[in-house]
This record gives sequence, structure tokens and C-alpha cells, in this order.
Amino acid sequence: MHIQIVEFELQGVGRGDYEAQCAQLAPAFADLPGLVSKQWIIDPESNRAGGVYMWADRAACDRYVTGPMFGAVQANPAFANVRTRRYDLLAGPSAVTCGTTPAVPGLR
Repeated sequence: MHIQIVEFELQGVGRGDYEAQCAQLAPAFADLPGLVSKQWIIDPESNRAGGVYMWADRAACDRYVTGPMFGAVQANPAFANVRTRRYDLLAGPSAVTCGTTPAVPGLR
């Protein structure tokens, strides 16, 4: 597994509008090949938002980072100072602490 954390500052977009946009985009993210899960995050105090992605492998993350969807994130004027960090998952200790996403009824 491979973890990616994406963060950016919201510019001229409030939480409500941002949340509505995320709800519209979520199905497209759900269809990304190799994406195991995405957690949508926001810090209303600093007006920063982003996502925590769990990818099946580094190659799936590479395809996203070099593809059109991440390019759109980087080009969006409402998202300033886009930053991405990537990590390999330590599977053994993560399994002990339930670090993998459990199956949720209704979600893939």
C-alpha cells in the first residue's frame, strides 16, 4: 500500500461550497484505478483542505499524480500552495492498529 497526503489553502471558497464540490467529485475519485480509499479533510481554522489517499501501490499513485485529475487540482485557482507527500505503508504495525480501511456497507 502507498499513502498520499494532499493539502492546499482554500482561496475564496467557504466550507459549504467546498463540501458541495467534494460531494460532486467523490464518484469520479471512487472510480480511480488503484485507489483503495480517500479521506476528505478540512481545517476550518486555517482554511486548509485536502485528502488522505490509500493507493494499492506506488504505481497507482504515480498514475494519479501525473494524470489529469491531479493536474486539475494543481491548476484550480481556489487551491493555493498545493502540496503532496507520499509514504509507503508499514503493513505489519498498521494491521495491528487497524490502519487499513474497514469494509463499510454501501461503499466499494
